[in-house]
Amino acid sequence: MAESQKSLDPREYLDPKTLAKIVRLEVKARLIVEGFISGLHKSPYHGFSVEFAEHREYVPGDDIRHVDWKVFGRSDRFYIKQYEEETNLKSYILLDASESMQYGAEADGWGGLTKYQYGTYIAAALSYLLIQQQDAVGLAIFDQDVRTYLPPSSSSSQFNNLIQELDRQQTARKTDLGVIFNSFADRIKKKGLVVIISDMFDDVNRIRRGLKHLRHKNHEIILFHVMDRDELTFPFQRMTMFEGLEAFPEILVNPRVLRAAYLEELERFRDQLKETCRNNLIDYVSIDTSQKLDGALSSYIAARAGRLRKA
Repeated sequence: MAESQKSLDPREYLDPKTLAKIVRLEVKARLIVEGFISGLHKSPYHGFSVEFAEHREYVPGDDIRHVDWKVFGRSDRFYIKQYEEETNLKSYILLDASESMQYGAEADGWGGLTKYQYGTYIAAALSYLLIQQQDAVGLAIFDQDVRTYLPPSSSSSQFNNLIQELDRQQTARKTDLGVIFNSFADRIKKKGLVVIISDMFDDVNRIRRGLKHLRHKNHEIILFHVMDRDELTFPFQRMTMFEGLEAFPEILVNPRVLRAAYLEELERFRDQLKETCRNNLIDYVSIDTSQKLDGALSSYIAARAGRLRKA
């Protein structure tokens, strides 16, 4: 995608109908991602069972039990103690922009989007929802290295900043998911939500090690495994020249000869990936780019919320 030369209106980047359907679920961002929260109400904290995180200025309606009187004595202003579980969620969206993400079938049901384009819509929709909840959202766009990193913010300008970066990037190089995941496990110091949007085109053992490292740091992880319908069904019939992506060469083959073996290998890979996610308490969400975004994303959010309400 070429860099846009005009100022972007973030509202044009997302389908309003998609946003409306997702927002109507009335699922708070914390309910989606925080397993220890039941319902939407905070419990009354007394300061001994949770870790102190930061201060914020007092506003009418706050519980005066949490006023920090020592700070008042020094500053003559009222500040409230916030604890770790009360602070706004910090979310990190990791979007794969490697060469394999440029694939997209022209005749697919949602306008022939590439995997990267579809991934940008997922990233934008989730960012919009989280910022609406006043939670902080950050963005990392990566291939074998991190190309762009916007630290988490809940400011009014953050969504526009995210959209500008999503629109600016091009898919070009191969990826190294294990290195990227390990790097972010070390970078993110406090527990947060990590959303991974990728076709996961890499060695499953490297992926497994990187995901385990992220979970070891107690981050909540949602993995959106984005694939094109062609990759899932391998519908090719005629002798075809397949263009190599991410350092693989071109190859001329009869696809009917390869189809069964390809689908078997794909299923094995996806099973390994699902098992890794299941063993590490990671949400695995399979996304077919021929799906409408509102259906794919809303179904996941509703299912996740339902599981947490039962927990």
